[in-house]
Amino acid sequence: MVIAELIIVAVIALIVLLTVVRSVRIIPQARARNVERFGRYRKTLEPGLNFILPFVDRVKTQIDLREQVVSFNGQPVITEDNLVVNIDTVLFFQVTDPRAADYEIVNYIQAIEQLTATMLRSVIGSMDLEQTLTSREKINTLLRGVLDDASGKWGIRVTRVEMKAIDPPKSVKDAMEKQMRAEREKRATILTAEGQRQSQILMAEGDKQSKVLRAEGDKQAAILRAEGEAQAISQVFQSIHRNDPDPKLLAYQYLQTLPQLANGAGNTFWVIPSEVTSALKAVTSAFGGGSGTEAAAPEAPAATPRPGPTEIERPKDNDGAVSPAQRARALEEAPPQEAALQEAAPQQAVPEPEAVIGAGETPPGSLNGSSGEDR
Repeated sequence: MVIAELIIVAVIALIVLLTVVRSVRIIPQARARNVERFGRYRKTLEPGLNFILPFVDRVKTQIDLREQVVSFNGQPVITEDNLVVNIDTVLFFQVTDPRAADYEIVNYIQAIEQLTATMLRSVIGSMDLEQTLTSREKINTLLRGVLDDASGKWGIRVTRVEMKAIDPPKSVKDAMEKQMRAEREKRATILTAEGQRQSQILMAEGDKQSKVLRAEGDKQAAILRAEGEAQAISQVFQSIHRNDPDPKLLAYQYLQTLPQLANGAGNTFWVIPSEVTSALKAVTSAFGGGSGTEAAAPEAPAATPRPGPTEIERPKDNDGAVSPAQRARALEEAPPQEAALQEAAPQQAVPEPEAVIGAGETPPGSLNGSSGEDR
């Protein structure tokens, strides 16, 4: 009897323990479980400690209330320009109503996948390939709106839809690569041309500025050189007029000028001004110490000189005398040094006739002031 009682007590205790265990349900945070009583929905168990009637209530599968991520494989989609592209999508959703998610749809993940593929074909079918590749944000927004509206009655909220990859056909990829390469080469060519253009412009501007500066420098140098020459000539004239040179000095200057008249390499004759004979007379009278009467200058043989760069014409009046106007014109045409000497020399009423001495010839008479009769 005692053994039978112990067995009965043990069985009763086991039944009570089993009843207590089946009547208590602990639900984790962010989870939910639906309870059915005699096959009918009764309530949803909240996170924490919950009690049910054992052997009467049936607790269904646990539902996750956290945001979930589902990745769908590539879906073939035809674009508006009849190109087949494979699009991989990623879906973010969250169960907001466990009862609707359990009783309104059999498999809400599969339902969302099929709905995403359908709406993706509808959205991409109205775009060409270029718009599909550049309008991802627009496509994501459209898909999210449509899926959220359709899955709302299932107790599911779609938070985000992303296109993970868009794979066009290989031929289209090759064409796109060629187009991209051509575009980059075009940009490189344009940039190179722009660089060369800017370089040529800068070089031209620099050359222009250097030429302008060089011309300004040449201009200033020419002005300064002309001013220096003018000051030098002015000082020479002032010095000559201030010192009042006599005929002896003028004759000495004429003698110094004679070698310069024959410096030309192509000269075959010398053109000697008529004042040289008067200068020779002054030299012989000043340094010869002869008689009181001036000796006449030897007459040069008749010769017709060729016009040359050193010949200075001496215009004369009808009676052989030089007028003041003609003398001023001769001074203007003469070299600066000779003009200065002629200006400073005492004017002669009747200049001697010009003497032309040919190259290599010995003039008749001597330079010591004696005439032919004295020889």
